[in-house]
Amino acid sequence: MQAPAANPQPRLTLRSGERGDAVTDTVWAQLGGTETFERLVRAFYRRVREDEVLASMYPEADWEGAIWRLRTFFEQYWGGPTTYSEQRGHPRLRMRHAPFPVTPEAKEHWLAHMHAALDEVELPPMHDAAFRDYIERAALAMVNRFE
Repeated sequence: MQAPAANPQPRLTLRSGERGDAVTDTVWAQLGGTETFERLVRAFYRRVREDEVLASMYPEADWEGAIWRLRTFFEQYWGGPTTYSEQRGHPRLRMRHAPFPVTPEAKEHWLAHMHAALDEVELPPMHDAAFRDYIERAALAMVNRFE
């Protein structure tokens, strides 16, 4: 067994500026917490409600439930409260979306509305890029019908 190095390499630390404090809080906190995630998800669902492809996938009486589920999922994913898993268990996204016809067309509609919501909320550039990267990958993974 090899002995540890006497002078280990320094760890990478994200800083708020060239010589600023280390950033130790979560993306959720950096973005403003629940308030920001609520604005994002409400902006998204305002568009989805009017979408001819997506709106029918949501029960009319459960829009607030859909808003809560997506907001708490995003919050948990980005380092916020774990309310989603505490109340609903593991996200199991593919399983939860299996009953719905998530076609490539539906994916594109979903992404268009989420990108528009992100445009509206105006996250800081680094976080905006990370969020957009995540939703692109997640949306592709949810496609479950190709007819």
